[in-house]
Amino acid sequence: MNALTHKKGLALQMPPATPSPRAGTQAAAPAAAIPKSRRTLQPLLRRAALVPAGLWLAWSVVALVLLWAVVPGWFSGHDPLVGLAGQQLRAPASGHWLGTDALGRDVWARVVHGSVHSLSGALVAVGVGLLGGTALGLLAGAAGGRLDDALMRLVDVLLAVPSLLLSLTIIIVLGFGTVNAAIAVGVASVASFARLVRSEVVRVRRTEYVEAAFGSGGRFGAVLWRHVLPNSLTSVVALAALQFGTAILAIATLGFLGYGAPPPTPEWGLLIAEGRNYLSTAWWLTTVPGLAVVAVVLAVNRISVALSGDPS
Repeated sequence: MNALTHKKGLALQMPPATPSPRAGTQAAAPAAAIPKSRRTLQPLLRRAALVPAGLWLAWSVVALVLLWAVVPGWFSGHDPLVGLAGQQLRAPASGHWLGTDALGRDVWARVVHGSVHSLSGALVAVGVGLLGGTALGLLAGAAGGRLDDALMRLVDVLLAVPSLLLSLTIIIVLGFGTVNAAIAVGVASVASFARLVRSEVVRVRRTEYVEAAFGSGGRFGAVLWRHVLPNSLTSVVALAALQFGTAILAIATLGFLGYGAPPPTPEWGLLIAEGRNYLSTAWWLTTVPGLAVVAVVLAVNRISVALSGDPS
């Protein structure tokens, strides 16, 4: 009994065991051994895993078409304007992936080189609509009163006219060509941008920090430029992305009707128009450029939905 009591007393008096330095080093080694670059990439990879597959596909399509427009020689070695004798209306084969047209020109090369005309035209159209609509909507929403009423009635008139009819009217005045068609499509979209910008400016104009900026002696133009305009462009960017796809479709429509780029320019709408007489014998002449237009428009629309705040 005394021996047991003596052992318990010794156990209570002994200090707790401390881990050895070697054991602590071995436990911390795996965390310290992870490279810093990998620890930095892990959050990015986790965010990328949350992006829907459809959005990745849309960005991939847009990136591919942009590469077509910038470096078309990487994707095709054929001249899009020169035909080959004896190669007229060849079906898709190894020498010509997507066949040839009535003059022996490679369809794949014409679609790839035609992307620069369609994309640049859409970019000009969106720029015209964005700048004009933003200026009009900002002025109407900031000024208010009779000026706001007058500008919005003008916008209502523009919205009442079908965009294609308005584009045709403008392009007849300006003349034919890809640039003029792009300007016409951009002018037709000014009203949509103006209405959205005006509603966003009115919303931001009533916030407390804008009222405080005016109350502290801020000038009208400076407050609009520094506070109102930057906080009104979130929805406008999504509309610009959506309008980019609409502009591609509108420019292709004008090219199909003969109001866009003249032959032999490989513009997508013109390619579809040139192949419509061979639908029964050479389906690839219209199908390939038509699929290019549809793919780009759908991809841009998907991106615009994501920019508007819907991640699905």
